[in-house]
Amino acid sequence: MTKDIEVTEHHGGSSEYAAKDYHDPPPAPLFDAEELTKWSFYRALIAEFVATLLFLYVTVLTVIGYKSQTDPKLDLDQCGGVGILGIAWAFGGMIFILVYCTAGISGGHINPAVTFGLFLARKVSLVRAVGYMVAQCLGAICGVGLVKAFQSSYYNRYGGGANELADGYNKGTGLGAEIIGTFVLVYTVFSATDPKRSARDSHVPVLAPLPIGFAVFMVHLATIPITGTGINPARSFGAAVIYNNEKAWDDQWIFWVGPFIGAFAAAVYHQFVLRAGAIKALGSFRSNA
Repeated sequence: MTKDIEVTEHHGGSSEYAAKDYHDPPPAPLFDAEELTKWSFYRALIAEFVATLLFLYVTVLTVIGYKSQTDPKLDLDQCGGVGILGIAWAFGGMIFILVYCTAGISGGHINPAVTFGLFLARKVSLVRAVGYMVAQCLGAICGVGLVKAFQSSYYNRYGGGANELADGYNKGTGLGAEIIGTFVLVYTVFSATDPKRSARDSHVPVLAPLPIGFAVFMVHLATIPITGTGINPARSFGAAVIYNNEKAWDDQWIFWVGPFIGAFAAAVYHQFVLRAGAIKALGSFRSNA
């Protein structure tokens, strides 16, 4: 396979040719109606639905289990249960597992904010992005619904795993936490799946789902005390739909606006600053002129 040739133009007008040892995939079309006729598209939707269902089922059960084991009204050991550390591990670990399982089928998004960021970077088409977001939200609703069906008494008593702004924090703080947390996650997704990084670090067998899962873990450690950690609109929406609590709905906008802003910032930073997309586009325009 021949390597791509990259042209670097210097101030003196001379050009230097350098071989690229990686290949950027072509940008996805903005609207690709042909995808609707392919089984691979619907298979990817099913994979996103099932993955998000499993993600919400395991993680919400973990949250409710921790609260039930440390309920002061039951005179239990307050040091019992998995703790915040265990909850963070549950979210990060499930993302690692599910991204690993579904990456080859759907890309392993499992999060509308991730899908939105990849759409902005032209990694997926509008048709696929919208389809993924719908599948993710439906999967989240079904996953939390299973938790309520199996443990209805605990579910209602311990908050249903719904994201709500914690007492003592204003909405601006909660929004900022969601923006920064999602930026960390989506930035990690871009970096872990960057073909340039894969080529440069080919001697280091880094599994892409691993840093993504760790990013989710670390963000949960930082933001669980503030918002319960959303950084995933489907996760927050699914829990709010099944729990159907007024405060969960009042705070719901934070868990959509924050992650989408964070994903937008991460996409712009990675594509136009780190990968110099704006400079390359300008160079292409100048050469064509």
